Amino acid sequence: MSTAADHDPAHQHAQPEQHAHAHGGGEEVPVFDAAFWEDRYRSTTRVWSGRPNAHLVTDTADLTPGRALDVGCGEGADALWLAERGWQVLGVDLSPTALARAAEHAAERGPEVAGRLVWQEADLTAWAPPAGAFDLVTAHFVHLPAGTREGVLAALAAAVAPGGTLLYVGHDVSDLRTTIGRPNVPHMFWAAEDVAAALDPAAWTVEVAEARPREATDAEGRTVRIHDAVTRARRR
Repeated sequence: MSTAADHDPAHQHAQPEQHAHAHGGGEEVPVFDAAFWEDRYRSTTRVWSGRPNAHLVTDTADLTPGRALDVGCGEGADALWLAERGWQVLGVDLSPTALARAAEHAAERGPEVAGRLVWQEADLTAWAPPAGAFDLVTAHFVHLPAGTREGVLAALAAAVAPGGTLLYVGHDVSDLRTTIGRPNVPHMFWAAEDVAAALDPAAWTVEVAEARPREATDAEGRTVRIHDAVTRARRR
């Protein structure tokens, strides 16, 4: 991946932050590449909470375990949660330090859980998962620039096996109108309906496409209602 997934501590996230931050007024746009995220992981012993994403828990708990792909797996919380429930999981991230920590956390769970997990370093903009290989493909807060996101989404959708599920979650574009402090790069945000519209209706049943609200705290300590763009679809 050229960026890493964004996880707000208030939302119990456990993976890397996938925003390329940019600002108006001619300011320099930072490059949130593999080197940046590797430096971030190396700078501290833990970046994220270690708890799985809430939408993963809510939207996949009733699925029959099979083969899963966790994109932007970071330190491994989502992948571990799935493996503990019987899934065989491929966790993909661009940071080798994050992946090493994920493997360490898996080993702490014991050989039964660790044996269900495989970790792979990859850049989503240059790597595509095998087609039709997974019963669940999950991507949380993988915010890529418009023009890149579409190709990545198509590759992730193609990786879902018939009868499998795609769960694609990000910060809703409406968050830019709040004080929560999202980077001012509108083209990196979307609405759930945009993801749903990109899926071929002949091949997919869209089960959820919504701006799901939650409470967060902004930099001034104020409670703000924000929304996550949650799309869950089943491949026919």
